[in-house]
Amino acid sequence: MYSFLRFPNFRTKALTLSYDDGVIYDEKLIEIMNRYGLKGTFNLNSGFYGEGRHLTREQSVALYKNSGHEVAVHGVKHLSLGEVDKSTAAWDVLADRKDHEQTYETTVRGMAYANGSYNDEVVEVLKTCGIVYSRTVISTEKFDIPTDWLRLPATCHHNNPRLMELAEQFLDPTPARHYWYEKPRLFYLWGHSYEFNDRNNWEVIEDFAKKVGNRDDVWYATNIEIYDYVKAYESLIFSVDLKRIKNPSSQDLWLCVRGQNVLVKAGEEIALCRCQE
Repeated sequence: MYSFLRFPNFRTKALTLSYDDGVIYDEKLIEIMNRYGLKGTFNLNSGFYGEGRHLTREQSVALYKNSGHEVAVHGVKHLSLGEVDKSTAAWDVLADRKDHEQTYETTVRGMAYANGSYNDEVVEVLKTCGIVYSRTVISTEKFDIPTDWLRLPATCHHNNPRLMELAEQFLDPTPARHYWYEKPRLFYLWGHSYEFNDRNNWEVIEDFAKKVGNRDDVWYATNIEIYDYVKAYESLIFSVDLKRIKNPSSQDLWLCVRGQNVLVKAGEEIALCRCQE
């Protein structure tokens, strides 16, 4: 399904982070991410500003707003949505979404399940709440492009003992015999920044960021940027013989079709090079 997909500038690799709860240690995490060019999503609980280790609202605005990172829903009261009724689940999501949109002056469409709790009913609730993706706590140790965005798995948690091994696999420049056979790869890392403080192991994220960051062959993006890009790719219209491609989306798309790198701009329809016939 995604064999033609390339990320911006014909990259075959994308990387994103997802960190929960909006705690004070996000400041250090974002400093590390910015130093190595990483981007990610911070899933915040708007009902807990200033409580315990949570950032205050003012600190959160200073840290996340206009930072280049995404703010997403994590439940106004961090409820385990799979354990409450649908109306309560909808309130926990919508109240959080509304608060984030007003506080950070942006449209919020992403989420991570608090405590990893969800079920099929919750997924239907999220659809009515305008949530387009929600991260679970499931790790695949793979780099597949997601297909079920409301049951979104990660590659791994940062505590995974295979973290650096997986990073090596992700960066492997020769996974396929030919470039145009290469599957696009997404490394999705998740966790909580307070874990680095509690375990006194900030070197875990430092070493990972140093390994995978500031590379020309990786697209660093937020969760919603990757979602929007993949969905735009899915909207492409191909002629039966693959000689024409139409991009009805508002986003430029980079492809590799039968060995030919192709940029299809937003709203454009193109004909492939005749040498590919």
